[in-house]
Amino acid sequence: MGRLEVVPFADAHLDDASRLLAARHKRWRAAEPLLQERFEDPSAAAEELQAAWRAERTTGSAAFRDGRLVGYLVGAPREAAVWGDNVWVELAGHAVDEPEDARDLYAGAADRWVEEGHTRHYALIPVDEGLVDAWFRLGFGQQQAHGIRAVPAHGEPRVPDGFEIRRPTTDDIDALLEVDLALARHQRSLPVFSSRPLPTEDELRADWEKTLAGDEEDVLIGCLEGRPIACWSVCAAELSSYFRPLGRPAKACFLAFASTLPEARGSGIGVALTEASLARAADAGYEAMVTDWRVTNLLASRFWPHRGFRPAFLRLYRSIP
Repeated sequence: MGRLEVVPFADAHLDDASRLLAARHKRWRAAEPLLQERFEDPSAAAEELQAAWRAERTTGSAAFRDGRLVGYLVGAPREAAVWGDNVWVELAGHAVDEPEDARDLYAGAADRWVEEGHTRHYALIPVDEGLVDAWFRLGFGQQQAHGIRAVPAHGEPRVPDGFEIRRPTTDDIDALLEVDLALARHQRSLPVFSSRPLPTEDELRADWEKTLAGDEEDVLIGCLEGRPIACWSVCAAELSSYFRPLGRPAKACFLAFASTLPEARGSGIGVALTEASLARAADAGYEAMVTDWRVTNLLASRFWPHRGFRPAFLRLYRSIP
């Protein structure tokens, strides 16, 4: 095997990099066939790579062996107010023939990122044992899982005794503020320790008024004796900033929000709301549902795989002191 040469990524590398990305997608679909077949075509993969490469302030590296491109990696910052001094490597932002080469590509790109003050690094990668191992040996850890499942032919959800499932109205907003805050508080507690500040009640009320006035989200609530104690929300997967075309099925919806008050957890209402959301998704013509969860959220990281969501790709994170 020849010596690996790493150089800055450039426009001249796009065609060969698109072929690498298409080949990676073909391997990935063998494990997750719900993903779109069209990205096995280099011309379709090129659309996704172009979008990643043309993002503002994108830089990266390309790897050659014996004069042939064998890997690339590109990344760009997202909003610093949300993510800190960051760089994101998107799903289309990397592909390699050999997982070990990802380590050299990262070394070639990250030097500039750190020099420019971007010390929080995020990478979205397919669930591939060799690739995950290579990134872990760069000091990354898993932060988030992104799951996919088929939408089945549905029956009636099994609602626990004493509960009901219905759509919310504006009269429910005050009670739903507590349901909304329950998730944010859980994410700030151990062992997640999210640093995001809690939203204010005024912010949440404005969000609920906007949601209920619109038609982008299909919201269901679980109620006990008329009181909302849980909420599930589903929308088109195209509205998610994480599930971009390369990482989502063609006819997919996104389970964007799910929260249950602590006293109702374990009651079965979450299972019933998931079944009801899948049923409504089937009625709307969706063939797949996607969602994501923090792997340090112990409840979510056990609940969603038990509901049939297969981790398809991971968000990895590294913070450099």
